[in-house]
Amino acid sequence: MAVKVIKEKCVGCGACIKVCPFDAIMMVDKKAVITDKCTACGQCVQKCPVKAIEKEEGKKGGVNVDEYRGVWVFAEQRGGELLNVAIELLGEGRKIADELDTELTAVLLGHNIDDDAETCIKYGADRVLYADSELLDVYTTEGYAKVIYDLIQERKPEILLIGATNIGRDLGPRLSARVHTGLTADCTRLDVDKENRRLMMTRPAFGGNLMATILCPNHRPQMSTVRPGVMEKAKPVEGRKGEIEKFAPKLTAADIKAKVIETVKSDKPVVALEEAPIIVSGGRGLGNAEGFKLIEELAEKLGGVVGASRATVDSQWIDQPHQVGQTGKTVRPGLYIACGISGAIQHLAGMQDSKCIIAINKDPNAPIFEVADYGIVGDLYEVIPAFMEALDNVEDIMEAIKAVK
Repeated sequence: MAVKVIKEKCVGCGACIKVCPFDAIMMVDKKAVITDKCTACGQCVQKCPVKAIEKEEGKKGGVNVDEYRGVWVFAEQRGGELLNVAIELLGEGRKIADELDTELTAVLLGHNIDDDAETCIKYGADRVLYADSELLDVYTTEGYAKVIYDLIQERKPEILLIGATNIGRDLGPRLSARVHTGLTADCTRLDVDKENRRLMMTRPAFGGNLMATILCPNHRPQMSTVRPGVMEKAKPVEGRKGEIEKFAPKLTAADIKAKVIETVKSDKPVVALEEAPIIVSGGRGLGNAEGFKLIEELAEKLGGVVGASRATVDSQWIDQPHQVGQTGKTVRPGLYIACGISGAIQHLAGMQDSKCIIAINKDPNAPIFEVADYGIVGDLYEVIPAFMEALDNVEDIMEAIKAVK
């Protein structure tokens, strides 16, 4: 769907310009002209006093999908450092590109981050489209959206993958609206129908009780945001060759409406659940917020971090960044210890791919035991102290062995 001006009716009153929230209308020869900033929101259609602006349906069948080729990954970086989700998407994008026998391209935006471009090649990209500009040093919706939109219009990729980070969740919808295509948000699985070159995008639906697979058959690019921690990271290949296209984007300060004046970092420590090799999580079975002191003690002894179920976060026993699950973070650590967590499907969706799962729960019929590699039926306030005591004994034994050697 797009917006068009009926020039014969337009009287050049300018009412549409005043109401447009995206500065997407300009006056040329006393007639309104819709620019590529338009998102088809319809504000101008409603405001026009002479009915000179209307929405028109796109042509049947959407676009010519045969004109679109290639898999793109938005290589998100913060402060010049690639995010883990970018490396995860490069790994998944590599698989998809190989399935479709096409090229994998990393889209990198920033300033003086040449090393990141090389990193993208090392992790599987065939090509890096590297937009280098001071205006891209800090993320802004308008700046990033304009540069990537221009690239899409010029290069026509068939698939675009974006991490479902705070930035990705802001950028993805803006891009999909501009190019008039669909966007499947928070995907947890991606597959390919090779015959039709369709991306099968799977995400939780109906509160996590159903997994929905979504297709975008008639519009391109096929777009999805992917939850961090869901896909395996790409493996680096030292000395891998690829092409880096570094260019200065057509971007001016006037294109960016919101300016970032200052960045203030939180004093609270960052909870890097997605990167932790060991996670000890507490649930409603803790009984109260004090129970997390025991969880923290065990996590510290194991060299891990503290996770939590949604119920404990909703009860304000612990801060939301610790939440694991469908509405929290998706994790896949080497060891996941679930303490007093019953195992609701929403929680399982965020941790069931962990390499080793240990569950501690009083209820022998708790659903968490169905996905656990090891289950302990008992009171966590008795089990965890005994577990830590055993760990101390192991440490003493190892120290004694070292002393003998």
